[in-house]
Amino acid sequence: MRKITLRLLTRLPKKYGRTGIILIIFLFIYGIVGSYIIMGLNIIDSIYYAVITMATVGYGDYTPHTGIQKIFATTLALAGVVLLAYVFNILLTNFQEKMSEYSKGARKMKAIDDMDDYYILCGFGRVGKVVFEELTQRNQNVIIIDKDEDICESIEESESVVVIQEDATEGDLITKLAGDKCNSVIMSIGDDVSNLYIVLTIREKNPDVWIVSRASKIENISRLRKAGADKIVSPEIIGGQDLYFESTRPHLLRITTKHPSDKIFDEFEVIAKHGCTLENIDYHIPGIGTPLTREIKTKELVDGKKYQNYLNTHDDQRQALENLYKSTNNIHSHLISGPDKTTFDKLVEDLEKIEEIIGINLSNEEIAEITRKKIE
Repeated sequence: MRKITLRLLTRLPKKYGRTGIILIIFLFIYGIVGSYIIMGLNIIDSIYYAVITMATVGYGDYTPHTGIQKIFATTLALAGVVLLAYVFNILLTNFQEKMSEYSKGARKMKAIDDMDDYYILCGFGRVGKVVFEELTQRNQNVIIIDKDEDICESIEESESVVVIQEDATEGDLITKLAGDKCNSVIMSIGDDVSNLYIVLTIREKNPDVWIVSRASKIENISRLRKAGADKIVSPEIIGGQDLYFESTRPHLLRITTKHPSDKIFDEFEVIAKHGCTLENIDYHIPGIGTPLTREIKTKELVDGKKYQNYLNTHDDQRQALENLYKSTNNIHSHLISGPDKTTFDKLVEDLEKIEEIIGINLSNEEIAEITRKKIE
């Protein structure tokens, strides 16, 4: 019976700890008044009798004789046992939790101190999980901050992953962590207001840290930029671009070519002639799988002429472009969108007349292997 009672007590909500103390006070008053009236004791002895009965000490110097006295003593003793056990259990549980939190917090801070550098990830929702996977795949140290207890408990911690259950909009922990060892602070919270507040908070104390923020709504991008975010990513924009490219996938062509920088306009003239759009250019560094990508998104010949005139009047930019072409051995790829396959066939045929075409729709890995062989 005693074990069952204690088990039930340990499962009671902690918020009732204060209520338990109040009930003990009322029980103590009940014991004093009852001892004074029912037991016929003076005030000092009534206090004494109430204490020893509630504590179930019972020295035996005062013994109830009548039925009402026995009922009073019984109710006082039983209520005292239950309430005192409950309150002491709550106090002990709170103490143990505080000590556990302190110990756990100390271990987390020690793990962070042992890291040479790290990324701070605020928010572990759908977007945050993807960011986390990308970081861990690259063996990066990550500090995750999220206010949801269930989410934090679901993340496995390690030497390179520390999880902190805290609201990033409260306190100054994030500003302390965003110091010299912080590579970047990444805000993936779905609430733009929270992201905006965190950016302002961090930027006030850490003017040099690199901040990347998610923007759920396009209209908040400018606000986040003004607040101090170095880079803003909108899932709406990225999702829209992906939908567009997937919808045009049958009409996308990637041509890997080799030609010097002075052939840029001639090449673009052919692309524009066939009514195609130059989406981007990938510059392939020999042996490296990931290219340097430059977004273009134009089909107007006038844009090509403007760029040619710009290079002719800016020697430093022309020299920088020539250096880039030399570093890639003049090998680069064009992502081109067009109306249909027939147009692409004619486009490739015309391009072959003015430049060397290395391949069509090659993967980055295939191009890296080709460029590696060319430098061996």
